Amino acid sequence: MPILASFAVPHPPLIVPAVGRGGEAAIIKTTRAYERAADIIAELKPDTIIISSPHSLMYADYFHISPRENAHGSFANFGAPQERFDEKYDTRLVKAICEIADKTGFSAGTLGEKDPTLDHGTLVPLYFIRQKYNGGKIVRVGLSGLPLDDHYRLGMIIKEAVEETGTRAVFVASGDLSHKMRAEGPYGFAPEGSEYDERIMHTLGTAQFDELFGYDETFCEKAAECGHRSFVIMAGALDGISVKAEALSHEGITGVGYGVCTFIPDGEDSERHFLDKYMSGLQQKLSDRSENSDDYVKLARRSLESYILYGKRIDVPDGLPEEMLKTQAGAFVSIHKQGQLRGCIGTILPTRDNVAEEIIENAISASTRDPRFDPITADELPLLEINVDVLGEPEDIPSADMLDVKRYGVIVTNGYRRGLLLPDLDGVDTVEDQIDIVRRKAGIPAGEPLKLQRFEVIRHF
Repeated sequence: MPILASFAVPHPPLIVPAVGRGGEAAIIKTTRAYERAADIIAELKPDTIIISSPHSLMYADYFHISPRENAHGSFANFGAPQERFDEKYDTRLVKAICEIADKTGFSAGTLGEKDPTLDHGTLVPLYFIRQKYNGGKIVRVGLSGLPLDDHYRLGMIIKEAVEETGTRAVFVASGDLSHKMRAEGPYGFAPEGSEYDERIMHTLGTAQFDELFGYDETFCEKAAECGHRSFVIMAGALDGISVKAEALSHEGITGVGYGVCTFIPDGEDSERHFLDKYMSGLQQKLSDRSENSDDYVKLARRSLESYILYGKRIDVPDGLPEEMLKTQAGAFVSIHKQGQLRGCIGTILPTRDNVAEEIIENAISASTRDPRFDPITADELPLLEINVDVLGEPEDIPSADMLDVKRYGVIVTNGYRRGLLLPDLDGVDTVEDQIDIVRRKAGIPAGEPLKLQRFEVIRHF
């Protein structure tokens, strides 16, 4: 049996009268829409309410699904301890989800719980649901720092577990929209805030879930969105299913975007396997890009592919441009997978006879020895984007006034501690940001004196 219905909802504690104390009147449209969604759930009488919450336990590389048999929580942290919830988890469905994840090698399960208390991303939806319907157990699912396609895969696993167990379930994707809708709001204003809300309400309101993969990570960060990954999990739980979507409300009065949408299944639809389409398109795009890359990037790719697939370090191949064979320079190899950094290692000064050998060695290091990441595996190779930065000679500078985040990389030194940051990176918009990031990378405490150096790079794609 497929999931009975799905919902995208916000979770402002303000909307609960005991917390808002009259302030909830400012978002009355959201309240009314929430009540309509709860009415639908009450009519369906589900056995289980699955809730994905951005405020549940979140790991960088693992999806946490709440274990235990019982769940408890309240709005005590928001001044309303009387609004208390005592729930039961659907352990049978949780077990089925975990078994499917284990069988497929997917990084999800019940390990690592630190606080069993229900979070407000779960409690706010339950507040409205329990006004209308007291039946059904719950399943609470956390988000992760993994790519969006993995969030969609988790939704597909949940869908499979629901069908396998015959559970009559609804899915509630909890998540606010942008937190930067108004200058007078608690998080300030960013132009990306209104743009995100407009885009996501169109995406959800028309159930064009393929669009969810097209939201750039930097754009989402600037918009300070909350629920995007939650919505992607929900979309995965509706994979291959036609849905009737309705956007019930959208408000941004408080400076935070709140949207309520409903999704009622309407039979199978072979055209709505959005992950398959996304991955096929992505692999074709990266294949085209790889073919059009210059010799520096092609050499880095050839090096890491040989090492990952066969454990062999390649020799410098014939046919390279003379400049790669006669020039000595430091070089960084940066690897991204679906917009997220997957590895980056390089040398500030040359350590090899020529830049070609520098690239060969650093490509291996970036793909298998970056301590921040697990080694890249063979199945990831078609999804990798690779850049090579060839560094100019570092130049001592007396002050940060001589830096430009777009043109110059920076090296900071304090005693034996040294750190480097490349120029023109997404999300690094000011010299202050640049220096602060590289200082922290180097483990230099704030306020300590810094020796500054700048360098230029030639970036190869």
